Amino acid sequence: MNIAKHMEIIFAAAAVVAAATSFATAADGRVDIYLPADQAVVAANADTAMPTVTVTAKRLTAAEKAVL
Repeated sequence: MNIAKHMEIIFAAAAVVAAATSFATAADGRVDIYLPADQAVVAANADTAMPTVTVTAKRLTAAEKAVL
């Protein structure tokens, strides 16, 4: 079977499956998927700086990359 010959059908089938699953999940009637506002997490101290990571490693040269 030549897959390249049938790519249009494969794409159309994938689109149909994707559309069907989006309608199936959109019809979900659960309301517990969102966190209620009274249970929202609030930062304890807004003045605290966010921790950052600094990488101080040197880059590999082309010769070192070729060895890997």
